Amino acid sequence: MSKLDYKTLLVTDKFEGYEDAEKFKLWVPKIEKYRKDLDAGVLPEYKIDLPKPVDQLIEEQFNPLKYLYDENLLTPTEFEITDISGTELVKRISEGKYSAEEVFKAYAKRGTIAHQFTNCAMELFPEEGLKRAQELDAHFKSTGKTVGPLHGLPISLKEQMNYRGKITHGGYVSKLTNITSEHGLTTQILEDLGAVFYVRTNQPQTLMHLDSNNNITGLSKNPHNLLLSSGGSSSGEGSIVAFGGSSIGVGSDIGGSIRGPSAFSGCHGLRPTTRRVSLVGGVSGGAGQESVPAVAGPMARSIDDIDLWMKHYINDGKPWLNDAWSLPLLWRDVPKPEAKSLTIGVMYDDGYVKPTPPIQRGIKEVVKKLEAAGVKVVEFKPPKILQALDAVHKMYACDGNYMQRKLLAASGEPLVKLTKWSLNYGEGAKQFTVAENRELNMIRDELRTEYTKFLVENKIDFILSPTYNNVAPQSEACYNWSYTALWNILDFPTLVIQTGLYQDPTVDKWDEDHKSYQYRNKVEQLEHEIYDPEKFVGAPIGIQLSGRRYFDEEVVAAGKTIVEIFGTDLFKQY
Repeated sequence: MSKLDYKTLLVTDKFEGYEDAEKFKLWVPKIEKYRKDLDAGVLPEYKIDLPKPVDQLIEEQFNPLKYLYDENLLTPTEFEITDISGTELVKRISEGKYSAEEVFKAYAKRGTIAHQFTNCAMELFPEEGLKRAQELDAHFKSTGKTVGPLHGLPISLKEQMNYRGKITHGGYVSKLTNITSEHGLTTQILEDLGAVFYVRTNQPQTLMHLDSNNNITGLSKNPHNLLLSSGGSSSGEGSIVAFGGSSIGVGSDIGGSIRGPSAFSGCHGLRPTTRRVSLVGGVSGGAGQESVPAVAGPMARSIDDIDLWMKHYINDGKPWLNDAWSLPLLWRDVPKPEAKSLTIGVMYDDGYVKPTPPIQRGIKEVVKKLEAAGVKVVEFKPPKILQALDAVHKMYACDGNYMQRKLLAASGEPLVKLTKWSLNYGEGAKQFTVAENRELNMIRDELRTEYTKFLVENKIDFILSPTYNNVAPQSEACYNWSYTALWNILDFPTLVIQTGLYQDPTVDKWDEDHKSYQYRNKVEQLEHEIYDPEKFVGAPIGIQLSGRRYFDEEVVAAGKTIVEIFGTDLFKQY
């Protein structure tokens, strides 16, 4: 049987009114200028000689994070600074053990090295970051006090977030002339709390891929295996955070865009409940769409750092003061639960796409560790999964792709592969009526009630599930969002947790029974035909933990307990 061609499934949007080669030619000089400016952000003191041409490294499945340690590309002090949690880092800065300047330089060096391997950045501005760090040091020296609870902490930002005086394009070529006059609200809050910025990171065209390709800077790669994707749409955030080039990163998520990059690249990441983190000030094709809203949230190598970010962003930043949509809901201090007090439902298979061998192995080993620690584990089979996926896919495109078409057609830029895939979600080019959209919202609300009622009645605290049916995919070969988008339509806070396990081609092979497996749908066939054990070497195995709406604090607290059970340490991995 010949392999399925994804193009045969593109049936709901015929891509009329998007591309215009002549119009796009006018934008090429702007793209070239943008790329030149990005290259100029790699300071000479941070530039390295790659061991081989990058194309060869990709073919060889090169591991740049291991190379960082093997070749001692940082000094012992730089490793010390960049291999502790942000929680510990701000403590040491506030005690005068580190200056903001030396912390900044260590992270800027490590992050710039990450970019040279993975193409994670869309903009590097280390001179500005250095000046900011020096100003923080001067303030600390003259007053003996920090500017705020994140004083001196290097934080990376997804490029779509408005940044004062800089281009904010969101992956759309037509927005390369969009220079914003002020920060987006979340960027401003973080700056007010003492954060230091020096990098804005890559994302895909349309922001609707679990990958990274765009016509401006292209693909980002995985820091554990350059053949693989870093995920999307917070693509560069996955790369740079997992590599240790920023202490905490900020991504956004409407279908898996924080969780995919976190799971694929090898860090933790939180998709909060809606309206806890402000989205005011940014570029997106989903503006005004409220059926399945996007959220923003933190990505880090430590669950404590996710707690740190959420606590201070919400309680000190008070986004609701400048964003009427944000809820005045303080972040609660919730202690880590005892393992024996937890009941966790485990989703082995969502009923839509069966997981590949490394994910199957990962879930089974996770369950063994949880049960050994005293956690009560029960199997969870998600109800009405097909109805949920049908509804959320239609919600993504209920405007008939009007806004995506408008943003793309303004430059006539070519449509990349996974843009075509996402434009065909739901009914694609069909515009839904108000009544039809409301019917989708009613389905959504019924699902939220049913899932919540099920958890409460069965005394299940959290759901543990794969983040994706595979480990990190190869570039532009990621089609299925079912394991992440489910939690978007339910609006359940969901935390990606690294298990500390990695794909192993010697054991992660399809079993004999798979030869006679009957595919349940075309997407499952596409995904299964991609998996070759020899082409995913060393990919991290990340799982996700979901809880009820606005129980974000409990999800994060339980995540800390689970990470301790796993023994996962994302610092000094090699």
